[in-house]
Amino acid sequence: THVNEPHFFVDEQRVGPYAIWHHEHHFVQKEDGVEMTDIVSYKLPLGFLGRLVQPFLVAPKLNEIFAYRFKKVDELFT
Repeated sequence: THVNEPHFFVDEQRVGPYAIWHHEHHFVQKEDGVEMTDIVSYKLPLGFLGRLVQPFLVAPKLNEIFAYRFKKVDELFT
């Protein structure tokens, strides 16, 4: 939804499983490469039920997704 090349871009879910999903991708040129930082803000649907399952279902899945991406980026660029 927002782009400021080559510094950052933002993607937001408009329709999908999250009530809110805002994902910022930031890039900083370093002497030995590029540092990439993600900032993710989200809200689950279903109020109390969403908050109840977040630490058991959602957080582990997000950690798995970002760990996989970290691994692939590392493989591709190092």
